[in-house]
Amino acid sequence: MITIKRLHSILIAVLSLGIASFCAAQTGPTSTTTTPTRRGGNAPYTEGAVWVLTMIKTKAGLSDDYLKSISQTVKPVYEEEKKQKIILDYKILNGDATTPQDFSILIMVQYPNMAALDSLRDKMDPIIEKVMGPEDQRRATAVKRLDIREILGTKTMREITLK
Repeated sequence: MITIKRLHSILIAVLSLGIASFCAAQTGPTSTTTTPTRRGGNAPYTEGAVWVLTMIKTKAGLSDDYLKSISQTVKPVYEEEKKQKIILDYKILNGDATTPQDFSILIMVQYPNMAALDSLRDKMDPIIEKVMGPEDQRRATAVKRLDIREILGTKTMREITLK
């Protein structure tokens, strides 16, 4: 039985995927919309965009089912986020897991900088509701996804360019 706390965690994960986050014009990592900054005076790199990575493990034989599901929910959210310039880009990578505990799908969402993550939920909630429906409907979708995938983790990383 799914507890309210677990369901809340699942909803947050779905929202973060909708952010990422399930977003920006096809500008890529060298976009002029990013404002690279230097960390300290002697860092051997220049800071760039921020990526939120979500590692997903699908159950055996259900990868296509999961990808079909997110193409109807997550993709439209990301596209709207890109349109509204909340995100720069998103990518979904699909590959083989190296161990039974490994992920096979990686969802990457690119933000211009760390500040873009501030008050992100306030920007995302209207988009997610518009695309994915009211909270009850989103919760039902999240519960269905429990049967086909597991989110192994989410990581936020900054892109850097070595000097």
